[in-house]
Amino acid sequence: MPVLLEHIDAIARQKQRDVLYLEFHAPGKSLQLREDHDWRNDPMRDTVCQWLTGQGIAWTPCGHFANEGLMMGYRGQIYIDVPYDESDPQYQQLTAYLEHEDGSMRYPTVTFCYVLLANAMKNAHHDEPDFWENWAENY
Repeated sequence: MPVLLEHIDAIARQKQRDVLYLEFHAPGKSLQLREDHDWRNDPMRDTVCQWLTGQGIAWTPCGHFANEGLMMGYRGQIYIDVPYDESDPQYQQLTAYLEHEDGSMRYPTVTFCYVLLANAMKNAHHDEPDFWENWAENY
């Protein structure tokens, strides 16, 4: 049975806060060329997901930032249910795992991202009943 993924901006609107997520890509590939990345067989993605679970940090697969002019399949992104708050102990633990002290990524095939609630609110109309069904009929 297919699983319905929430777009990352929809998650931000549901949580009513900025949200964190991770994107994964193949070694040596830019983020723009990640569509051909086989996330199902990505050992780094598996390692990160296992680490999150082992630390008791909730995560779930998520879709990209919704865009009415673009249809894109799932590429392995995961939402991390930790507030973007530098004083939060789980956030500190997460950043220590993912980033070097200078803020650069520790793992070159992982990109640590966040969505501001203010940006997510620009798509609030997507939350109207039947929005995506009506959109698909006219795509």
